[in-house]
Amino acid sequence: GAFKIGPDGQLTTADALPLAAGLQIDPEVTNVFVSPTGEVSVETADGTQIIGQLELVRFPNSAGLKATGGNLFIETEASGAPEIGAPGENGFGVLQQGYLEMSNVNVVEEMVNMIIAQRAYEINSKSIQTSDDMLSRVNQLKR
Repeated sequence: GAFKIGPDGQLTTADALPLAAGLQIDPEVTNVFVSPTGEVSVETADGTQIIGQLELVRFPNSAGLKATGGNLFIETEASGAPEIGAPGENGFGVLQQGYLEMSNVNVVEEMVNMIIAQRAYEINSKSIQTSDDMLSRVNQLKR
């Protein structure tokens, strides 16, 4: 995702959630770099220095995580205990600065699903209208 520096100097997500505990960025910093292995370094007038390490987390059963909204999830019994590791080690992926993850939504497939749902709605609506018309005619026959 996109990271930013919060008002208190902490590295945060775009939604202002802290990214890594204790990772403070001095206002004098001119650039922030994240290496593929998760090392966070900053560039100041005095040079470049490493200020922290980002970690990745994975779960034995990611389908068991509970969605809390805003692309956030919490651990559950079904998800299993989290495994924390450094990017690029033990099968964890690597980080790429300046990139955003592509959407995992197929627009064409979602449009087709929307059209199918819309047609199903129209059919249900017509069947209710037809049923209403039939009941109306039955009531007229009784008179």
